[in-house]
Amino acid sequence: MRETRNAQASIFDRYSEHEFGRHLERLSALLDEYPQVLELIAGDFNKASVARTGACGLSVESILRCLVLKQITQLSYQKLSFHLSDSATYRTFARLTAKQSPSKSALQATIRRVQPETLVQIHRLLISDWLVQGQLSLDTLRIDSTVVDSNIAPPSDSGLLEDGIRVLSRLMANSKINTGVKIRFVDQRKRSKSLAFRIFHAKKPEKNRLYPELIRCARVALEQTSKAIDKVRLHAADEIRCRPWIDEVEHYRGLLIKVIDQTERRVIHNEKVPASEKIVSLFEPHTDIIVKGLRDVQYGHKVNLATERYGFVTYFKVEDGNPADSTLYQPVLDACQSDYEITSDAVVTDAGYAGADNVRRARQGGVKRAVFNKPLGLSLHDMGVKRKTFVALRDFRAGIEGNISELKRAFGMSRATWKGLSGFGAYVWSAVLSYNLMRCARLCPG
Repeated sequence: MRETRNAQASIFDRYSEHEFGRHLERLSALLDEYPQVLELIAGDFNKASVARTGACGLSVESILRCLVLKQITQLSYQKLSFHLSDSATYRTFARLTAKQSPSKSALQATIRRVQPETLVQIHRLLISDWLVQGQLSLDTLRIDSTVVDSNIAPPSDSGLLEDGIRVLSRLMANSKINTGVKIRFVDQRKRSKSLAFRIFHAKKPEKNRLYPELIRCARVALEQTSKAIDKVRLHAADEIRCRPWIDEVEHYRGLLIKVIDQTERRVIHNEKVPASEKIVSLFEPHTDIIVKGLRDVQYGHKVNLATERYGFVTYFKVEDGNPADSTLYQPVLDACQSDYEITSDAVVTDAGYAGADNVRRARQGGVKRAVFNKPLGLSLHDMGVKRKTFVALRDFRAGIEGNISELKRAFGMSRATWKGLSGFGAYVWSAVLSYNLMRCARLCPG
């Protein structure tokens, strides 16, 4: 059974006298103040715990500390594994025993089992306690949104078609290993790869000629996988063994069908396909297309967040699609009230959140000053401020840009590298949690 905490510290534990070593020492002491956090994370390991025989694995405490350490150092799993075996400071912070030296795969397997919902609960627990202790304040909030990229290459219709053909063909080629049933099929991978390459480098008239050929390859792959599924269901000796293979084939078949549809609409019929109906990755199909103003298109998810005067992130949410900023204003105020039973005196945002309805609802909810850095037709009286207060709050709002920059540059939130929608959520929430913990360790060392 996996341990929650390491029973006893080693006499060889020590932290470097380097500034970063002292930061980690304060951060370690901070984490020790919240043993209830470990109980939350332990819940993610109950269903698939370590066997009673063999190695015990990392404790829940070590997993949490490795997760935080990875985010604040931005090391790969491979480099983190090296530093955990080489650095006394890192080993002390991670609470590893003398015999423990986790490998890259062990770190990845354990850290990725921490769920985003668990990290949300930890975030709320910490913010609530820091509010009671007076280490942060919700009297004045600033709100902004940004985009976190998914870990995908810039999409193209030809690339998506080729990806779908390649994945389905590979699954059919491996059917004997995964199901016990050998599938005979005409492999389209070489031809589709050549066509996708030629389309990528061709001019528009040539693209229009080549796309129908690539689509035909995709339809052949779809037809072959449909017959393959029927054959496996008919001849497989073990239905349970075949189920994961069938589910994976059906998953990618459904995505390839959507890619063919959007390609025909866009390329063949010159139709504009709404962003909400497009697929930009077969491997991260949850990815949204985000366009902010006249800036470049980004592929990932829009996130809405709020920070207070000391820079702590008090509200964070991964949004679905690309909602207007004006619709994201009130949920922040509602969450502040429901999660912490506090109504802020002043809330300041940029012009994208501006709106008479938002001001009215905020004032009715108890917010005294609902300010936007560009009023857009709203008077200072409507926002509940005088000119001097407006200028001060407008300058205060600019601080959230620095908070977002730190999250992206120092804590890796510019691109989420963990797979799937759940992985995306876990990655960004681990960045937010590590950011808040490190900020508390720096600003509140006592």
